[in-house]
Amino acid sequence: MSFDAHSLERLRQLGRQLPQPLPVPPASAKPRASEQRHQVELESDPEQLFRELMQVSPDGSVPPHLMERLRGLEASRSAQQAGERRAPAGPSATPATQTSRRRGPGRSTAPRADPRLAVEHPDLYTAFHSLLLEDEDDV
Repeated sequence: MSFDAHSLERLRQLGRQLPQPLPVPPASAKPRASEQRHQVELESDPEQLFRELMQVSPDGSVPPHLMERLRGLEASRSAQQAGERRAPAGPSATPATQTSRRRGPGRSTAPRADPRLAVEHPDLYTAFHSLLLEDEDDV
């Protein structure tokens, strides 16, 4: 391919005007994703997680994946406490409440909250319930 003198000079001018590449930032400047996690993502105590969710959410709305995480933590804690209560008394049959909580494709309703937790922390559950009712009124 050949260029005339005018085209060749124009290409050289454009080549001088092209921006220079940006310097590459150092690799250690970016913090890792595991270091940036919020307390809501790291909390393993269901009571503390509930408090964190209420503090983080200005209107009381909680994303479904965090609600599932809270339910799972509550279920594992209640199963652990039930196991601790059964251990001194000896082995017993699996209670029907454990089998009714299983999740599957045929399940059409969401599991209910453990009533014992509502008795232990009535102020938190009352506040959360009122926020849910306010949200239903808005819809």
